[in-house]
Formats: sequence, structure tokens, C-alpha cells
Amino acid sequence: MPDAVNRLLTPRALTLCALIALAVATRLVIFFFPGVIPYNFTPVEALGLFGGAWFADRRSAFIVPLAAMAVSDLVIGLYPLLPLVYACIAGSVLLGFRLRTRRSTLRITVAAIASSTGFYVVTNFGVWAASGMYPHTLAGLIACYVAGVPFYPATLAGTLLWSGVLFGGYALLARRWPVLARPAAAHAAR
Repeated sequence: MPDAVNRLLTPRALTLCALIALAVATRLVIFFFPGVIPYNFTPVEALGLFGGAWFADRRSAFIVPLAAMAVSDLVIGLYPLLPLVYACIAGSVLLGFRLRTRRSTLRITVAAIASSTGFYVVTNFGVWAASGMYPHTLAGLIACYVAGVPFYPATLAGTLLWSGVLFGGYALLARRWPVLARPAAAHAAR
């Protein structure tokens, strides 16, 4: 059993989890200290991208960001769109898998834009379909998307910034401690 624990508690795994915990702590700051950080300027989608790109075990790539979100949601409170938000995070993990072997600033930026845009499209569709706030017509759907536009820039900026913090921070740490730089793809088959 100690060997299994040692494999889980590697410097690489601990660093990945610490970076994700930092991002989730920011989500809690946004909720508990309104105005300190813009409301939708969250690390949500960046967490999924980062987990998908760096966690050697594909299950962990999904479990860690989703578990981190679940913990923060238990503190913040549950909400009707929770399944859609979690599906968007899972989608971001899938995008992150595409970054496993070929990470670059351009690829990470494109993935962050795609992730944020997907989040906007999916969650606003969910509001239109389930909230009763908009009529179930094309005009109602358009009105819902238009109403969501003011939130999109903060979501996009947050995903871009947090992707930079997570991927960039990890790259800087990996320069200092090369053991962290072992490619995720080397262990992806497990």
C-alpha cells in the first residue's frame, strides 16, 4: 500500500493539485467577496483544460477538476445549471487531451477560446430551455443569448488568464523542478 500512496503523492501530482486548488480558491473569493474579482472571471474552464493536458491518468483529469468544483459548489450552493456546467468542464478536459503532446501558447489560447465559447453556448441554451425566463421560440433563444453577452467577456478573459496562470505557472515550476515536466502522454495508456 505505501507504494501506491507514493505513486499518488509524487511532486508532479501534488503540484498539479495545488495549482487547481489555487484556482478553486479564487472561485470562492469571487463568491464570498463580491467585486474583488469580476463575477464570471472564473477558472472553471481553465481547470478542465489544464487537467486534461497534464494529468497522466485520464480518469484523474476528469475527477480532479470536477471534484474541486463539487467541493466549492457545496460551499457556494447548488444551482439548476450544475449538470451543464459540469458537462462543460468535462468538455474542456476533452479539449485538454488534445494539448497533451503538443502544448503551445497558440494551442492553449485557441482551446481557451473554444472552451469559453462552448460554455457560453451550452449554459445559455440551458437557461433558455429550463428556466422559464424566455419563451421557447427562436426569438426567446436569441433573447437569452443576447442577455448572456455581457457575461461572455469576463468568462473568456477569466479562461484565458487562468489558462495562462495554470499552464504558465506549471511550465515555470517544471523548469525549476524537471521531474514535473514528464509528459502526460507517457502515462496516458494506463
